[in-house]
Amino acid sequence: MELLKNCPICESEKMETFISAKDYFLTGESFNIVRCSGCGFRFTNPRPEAAVLGKYYESSEYISHSDSRKGLFAMIYQQIRKYTLSRKLVLINKYQSKGEILDIGCATGQFLNYMKDHGWKTTGIEPDEKTRSRAIADHGLSVFPEKQLDVFEKKSFDVITMWHVLEHVSDLNERMGQLRNLLKQEGTLIIAVPNCDAPDAKIYGKFWAGYDLPRHLYHFTKSDIKLLLDKSGFTVVNILPMKFDAFYVSLLSEKYKSGKMRWMPALWNGLWSNMKAGDQNGFSSQIYIAKLK
Repeated sequence: MELLKNCPICESEKMETFISAKDYFLTGESFNIVRCSGCGFRFTNPRPEAAVLGKYYESSEYISHSDSRKGLFAMIYQQIRKYTLSRKLVLINKYQSKGEILDIGCATGQFLNYMKDHGWKTTGIEPDEKTRSRAIADHGLSVFPEKQLDVFEKKSFDVITMWHVLEHVSDLNERMGQLRNLLKQEGTLIIAVPNCDAPDAKIYGKFWAGYDLPRHLYHFTKSDIKLLLDKSGFTVVNILPMKFDAFYVSLLSEKYKSGKMRWMPALWNGLWSNMKAGDQNGFSSQIYIAKLK
């Protein structure tokens, strides 16, 4: 296990246990989330070393890697993803006309393939070798391992996206530096992450699926993202909700809490979370649009 002695955002050495929870998805192992006494940032500590983190993704039920369509839950997930692909295209075109896009953590390449079909030049990063191979074989995409981030020519991308990826990155500050180096001066950075201040996080506590221990190494709030981006040379220009995530996360949380897919409580809690999001620090997951200073 790797023990972080400093907060990844403010470098404070002072921290306290925020919550203890299990890997309800796969291994049943227990982990701690700590809160920085300086800036309030929450992160998994201690955490598995980078060399062994891969084993926590090795499941056919990890949908973003497997593209599974088995079972009602997976089928609904796939249908929602089709809808959100079109919404992502609209969002990106609002901030940037056609150009070169880099998607970090592109999984099986569904998003990049959609962007390619709509006139964008696409490049992907995917750490998992099997998943990366699928993206290349199925869609003919240019997809590379993470080490390629230090090889790309500087200032070469008009748009860089990380859809629910930043919370998985081992070295947070290194990654922010890479993003700053690779994005064109007038380019757009788009980061989507879970929000651990959301109403559904407070409903489910340690069972909240948005914690996804230990795969999620960081547990962001709106103020955390703003502070991290500001520190890294970016300015947040817009924050948008991912409203479907409240239902998806609530359904998983119900399963972790009770052992069953309890659809009605999950739907109600997801709806309630979205309704209360404006009053309680934001939605279950949020999209941050940022520009270089």
